[in-house]
Amino acid sequence: MRRGITATALVAALALAATACGSEDKSDGTSKGSGELSGTVTWWDTSTVGSEDKVFKKIAEDFTKQHPKVHIKYVNVPFGDAQNKFKNAAQSGTDAPDVIRSEVAWTPEFADLGYLAPLDGTSALKNPGDFLKQAAASTKYNGKTYAVPQVIDSMGIFYNKKIFKEAGVEVPATVDELKTVSKKIKDKTGKTGMYLRGDDAYWFLSFLYGEGGDMVDASTKSVTIDNPAGVKAMKVVKDLVDSGAAKTDATDGWDNMQSSFKDGKVAMIINGPWAVADTYAGKEFKDKANLGIAPVPAGSAAQGAPQGGHNLAVYAGSKNLDASYAFVDYMTSADTQAKVTKELSLLPTRTSAYTKEEVVDNEIVGFFKPVVETAVERPWIPETGSLFAPLVTEYTKVLTGQTTPEKGAKATGDSYRKLLKGWK
Repeated sequence: MRRGITATALVAALALAATACGSEDKSDGTSKGSGELSGTVTWWDTSTVGSEDKVFKKIAEDFTKQHPKVHIKYVNVPFGDAQNKFKNAAQSGTDAPDVIRSEVAWTPEFADLGYLAPLDGTSALKNPGDFLKQAAASTKYNGKTYAVPQVIDSMGIFYNKKIFKEAGVEVPATVDELKTVSKKIKDKTGKTGMYLRGDDAYWFLSFLYGEGGDMVDASTKSVTIDNPAGVKAMKVVKDLVDSGAAKTDATDGWDNMQSSFKDGKVAMIINGPWAVADTYAGKEFKDKANLGIAPVPAGSAAQGAPQGGHNLAVYAGSKNLDASYAFVDYMTSADTQAKVTKELSLLPTRTSAYTKEEVVDNEIVGFFKPVVETAVERPWIPETGSLFAPLVTEYTKVLTGQTTPEKGAKATGDSYRKLLKGWK
């Protein structure tokens, strides 16, 4: 479904508008006569402040060692604000960045709206066959490539080995075992078994997949969130909270989850490789060996975790396309991805990066690589990023007792059918 003016009309308008520049430099990206890249490239990074952002800022600014006449303007934009902030800036034609770190689900939407430059045949997309197939899937829309995969991820159970040893328990492989383990942890240590984020529906997906459900079925244009599997998944998470196996809240979920785990107040959380650097900063994990990671416990139907990650995309209205393309190529090269893995334990998207020492020797990558290979892909449709708002509203209400699992699933399904015109 296309919204607003057509992509062709938008790009044409942006090209004519003097204000449609994410860069402060009016250059076209090259010095006249020399072919040397120059000007400013503004990059909106959405990584975690206090851990990831420092690394990405340093690596991004090192681009100038190769291209000294290019200035990289690094801007960290809070992840929760970035999707709408970019759409607003791109629609108005002012203050949009040259390059954005786009969550995988945002890329098809931005492309559908005409806000991204096609990258096929540009210097941004070198050796496309080197990218992991599942990483490249989210970068394509209507037969064209609109982004380059930067990192890929999924989710697992993070657990405190000391607490597990004190309680005399093993890592739970199923949701039923999770409840049993959590009870033993509470009885033996007084600590809560798990913290479950209640303010972000992405943390619900593993339970949804575990019951054999999904948000939608794009192949049949059907809404599936409110089918029996979706209702059961809502019941599963509600039962975890009601039984005392997990604690939750409706706000500040990330900070509360991370602080509870890092301070040893809870024994388990569900998280991904993006959280490793921040987790190691906690007092419980000064000894990194105390952090255990295992697959998300299976539901009654399957063991599943969502495929996530981030792409780098170039704004269609950028006045510095050549330098922006070169920057994207640099940031997604195998060498740069290996540096990111060494510093942050994030998973590369290039196959060739997995032969590099920094990646081969990384234990976090060793765990998450097979998880990523079997992770459940979200539908790469323009509306995917918009499916989370109605889901998180009802998911939070279910966890906090404001509605029932049945009503929560139904309300989400009704919202999806309004969003996805013509879907069953």
